[in-house]
Amino acid sequence: MKKLLNDFFDRYFHDEESIILVILLASVLAVFLLFGEMLAPLITAVILAYLMQGLVTVLLRHGLSTRLAFGLVYILFIGLFMLMLLILLPQAWNQFRRLVTELPNLLSAWQSSLMLLPENYPSVVSEQQVEDIINSISGEMASWGQVVLEFSLASIPSVIAWIVFVILVPILVFFMMKDQKMLIAWIGNFLPRNRPLMSRIWLEMDQQISNYIRGKAVEIIIVGSVSYLVFVILGLNYALLLSILVGLSVIVPYIGATVITIPIAAVAYVQWGVDGSFYTVLIAYGILQLVDGNVLVPVIFSETVNLHPVAIISAVLVFGGLWGLAGVFFAIPLATLLKAIINAWPGKAQSESLVLPDAEQ
Repeated sequence: MKKLLNDFFDRYFHDEESIILVILLASVLAVFLLFGEMLAPLITAVILAYLMQGLVTVLLRHGLSTRLAFGLVYILFIGLFMLMLLILLPQAWNQFRRLVTELPNLLSAWQSSLMLLPENYPSVVSEQQVEDIINSISGEMASWGQVVLEFSLASIPSVIAWIVFVILVPILVFFMMKDQKMLIAWIGNFLPRNRPLMSRIWLEMDQQISNYIRGKAVEIIIVGSVSYLVFVILGLNYALLLSILVGLSVIVPYIGATVITIPIAAVAYVQWGVDGSFYTVLIAYGILQLVDGNVLVPVIFSETVNLHPVAIISAVLVFGGLWGLAGVFFAIPLATLLKAIINAWPGKAQSESLVLPDAEQ
């Protein structure tokens, strides 16, 4: 056993950089787990500054000065930030409150439809089964409404935290973009001078994750905006709220689009019943998902994150369970980080790579 452990450490930890990298990764993970909520404004600002820097680089390539490129991008960021804060979120919250208020009426209409099932399909569904389903759903709705009420009463401290968050994030983004080179140099002082392993990991990470995060942000905006226009044209209730959910659903590959189908179908069913408008909404949503998966995604993600679907779903489950929605959004970048470490690690067996063969792309 001792010889086996010695061989393992000699193979994978034979240089000091690999040991330092393990310590560094463990330290970062511990900070996220212990202080993630406290450092949320800082983490958010780092991510936003990283996203904005890509646009600054594009403007620099077109001949703009550094100061002008930074100013234009930061003004764009502030405009989008205020648009979301002052217009989109309040309207979405009002629609959510209206949906919660109208839930009893929606549930009554849905119960009436359910009671017709035993008459139309007596051999499949009995009245007792329908009553059990209705009672179960009614109980869940009552408990959910109580949770919403308790949350609204206990959310005053959270409002203060959100105010601090909203004030700090734009300020932090400004200084991180303005002093990017100085901050990177300062962080580099804590790393080994000779760091080929870390450099290989960073090059692969920067190439793939920058493409993924920026592309995913563009995809969320496009899919959410188009779905909002479609829902408004079709006259679907809660169009803004549902379109935000549709936009966010692209974060979770293979799962999000299927899950969001349920609230869209439920709202359309309660609003129109099973008629032409109901099927029109579902068909339009299906076409939107087909265009997103077969046209938009290949165009946006020119450099795909080359992970097996099992690895992607596993990452979503693990990181989503650890950090909720933020973990779901960054599940693929974090999985890509693990893949980059495995690919670059000294002594790694090539057959253990998670990369799909080129022929299967």
